[in-house]
Amino acid sequence: MSEKPLADLARSPSCADDYDPNSMSVEKARDYIKRYLSPVSETETLPVRESLGRILAASIISPANVPNHDNSAMDGYAVRTADSQENGETRLKIVGTAYAGQPWAGSLEAGECVRIMTGAVIPAGADAVIMQERVVQEGDTMRHAEQPRAGSNIRRAGEDLREGEIVLPQGHLMHSADLGLIASLGIGEVSAYRRLKVAFFSTGDELASVGQALQAGQIYDSNRYTLHGMLTRMGVEIMDLGAIKDDPQVLEQVLTQAANEADVVITSGGVSVGEADYMKQLLQKLGSVLFWKIAMKPGRPLAYGKIGAAHYFGLPGNPVAVMVTFYQFVREALLVMMGQASPPPLPMLQAICVEEIRKAKGRTEFQRGILFADEDGTWKVKTTGAQGSGMLSSMSRANCFIVLDEDTGSLPAHQLVRVQLLEGII
Repeated sequence: MSEKPLADLARSPSCADDYDPNSMSVEKARDYIKRYLSPVSETETLPVRESLGRILAASIISPANVPNHDNSAMDGYAVRTADSQENGETRLKIVGTAYAGQPWAGSLEAGECVRIMTGAVIPAGADAVIMQERVVQEGDTMRHAEQPRAGSNIRRAGEDLREGEIVLPQGHLMHSADLGLIASLGIGEVSAYRRLKVAFFSTGDELASVGQALQAGQIYDSNRYTLHGMLTRMGVEIMDLGAIKDDPQVLEQVLTQAANEADVVITSGGVSVGEADYMKQLLQKLGSVLFWKIAMKPGRPLAYGKIGAAHYFGLPGNPVAVMVTFYQFVREALLVMMGQASPPPLPMLQAICVEEIRKAKGRTEFQRGILFADEDGTWKVKTTGAQGSGMLSSMSRANCFIVLDEDTGSLPAHQLVRVQLLEGII
């Protein structure tokens, strides 16, 4: 979508139906963000091994059937089902052996069979394979009492992939199995969208960098470290611009630099109620930025918009709120901008919460949880303990969010709750 509607919305919120920056639901905020995302268009050609975590700019088309021939699914004997006795034992003469990569060149005649190994081409005339554990071999004779069905234990040509079939579509995020899948087609290179460039920094006079001695009232800047980790997991190109003091001139310089060099700019701090007004004024001076109070906990303050051509996300300053808002808003937006039109959401399931949960209605809460299976395999969940938005240890211990919607209040123990999985991404 063009920038003009976003600029119009920033100047006059009434131009959008049901836009209310003082009472924005999580889903509504996600929807507004998605309306204005613009994916990268530049592409590059990569060796398959370097494409892990990248998004395909062109579909992978199978150049041949996979497998490219009928082959045996196991070690055994290739037979003609017409030779099998309906009652009693069948005796067949072993006339050869077929190995993977070394087909048997003949054609089976009545009363004959071929010893065959897993992956070997099915000999002409054979229509089934009997596994070796179900036969008795005596010299050059094999006997069995099985009544094989035509096609049993045979992998048909093209049963995995057909020639001309779309193997992986444009917009697919490459995983480890995809590398082997593409290699199995004999394809050595893929077209992928270029890496998204993301610049980020923290704001606040109270922030000290790791390695510095803390002065009175200072805290160490942890947000840049969690952002670095989350962005690294996503495979984007990272620009860490440091911790920036509450100086309007310096902030304007850093924001302008970031917007000129990156596709996305992420800040933590400076968008909360009570923060210096110049931060909001500066962002509105440089671009079209919307400020919301999201009906969620943690992570109530959020800003989204454009600074020049760059997308901007202003995240809260509290460490847990930074991570929660990143996973609920930024992660999906980045995937769209990376070239994945409809990224799958984080997995959500139901589990029994083994303890009481205290919550006020009217907002969505993302409580940090520990998902586990009890002795009988039932999935259960418990909180990590205290849920303060400054308690980063709660995220370190968590493998999920317990997601409680706006209409949900406090819950007694042993209730079913929704659980959003984080394992493998945090």
